[in-house]
Amino acid sequence: MRTEPLGDAALIVRVAEEFHPRNSLNAVLMALRHLQAAAIPGVIELAPAYTTIGVFYDPARIEPAGPDESAFDLLATRIQSILNASAFEKEIEEAAPTVEVPVCYDREFAPDLEAVARHAGLPGEEVVLRHSSEIYRVSCVGFTPGFPYLSGLPPELATPRRASPRTEIPAGAVAIGGTQTGIYPRKSPGGWNIIGRAPLRLFDAKREPPAFLHAGDRVRFRRISREEFDTLSG
Repeated sequence: MRTEPLGDAALIVRVAEEFHPRNSLNAVLMALRHLQAAAIPGVIELAPAYTTIGVFYDPARIEPAGPDESAFDLLATRIQSILNASAFEKEIEEAAPTVEVPVCYDREFAPDLEAVARHAGLPGEEVVLRHSSEIYRVSCVGFTPGFPYLSGLPPELATPRRASPRTEIPAGAVAIGGTQTGIYPRKSPGGWNIIGRAPLRLFDAKREPPAFLHAGDRVRFRRISREEFDTLSG
């Protein structure tokens, strides 16, 4: 585990060297939990990612012990002390509940379903069945506020990003990009392959917390009809 500076008001804690859908994610979440519980003075935000945690702090609230100690040195030492004293286990299994996400896979909402099916060598209906039969894990949230990167996609459904990204993808679009699947929380550009749409508001700045999904959550997609989509959207 290493800490590295990230500008003059943040640092990166490198929890694992390589990403693994279970081990490294669990390690990051365990470290995050310990750092949250420690409530280090001056730290204003903790941002977990695939193998790291971003620690953002207010330099004015950090008080080094002497003139030769920087805010980074003080925080790095404090963080190492917290995590070393936590009987830190990389193999911990999170007991997060499974969040059900309704998805309509109708062709109207799935412009890239046939492309994914061709790449996988499967009928489109089989792609839908396999995509909606897995339990996924939110590896991290980013790109745009509330966008969940979900690991656990069946290997045969892995499809490269589109050669030409779209300038506009609708909110709720469920898509595949490489070995991951995800959901666009708001209208935005994007290059993933769209195979359905979820009638959910994944990010709301007025909600607490604003994001619907968080790192570590488990997600299962539930196939719904167009009629149910319209009902849930209303």
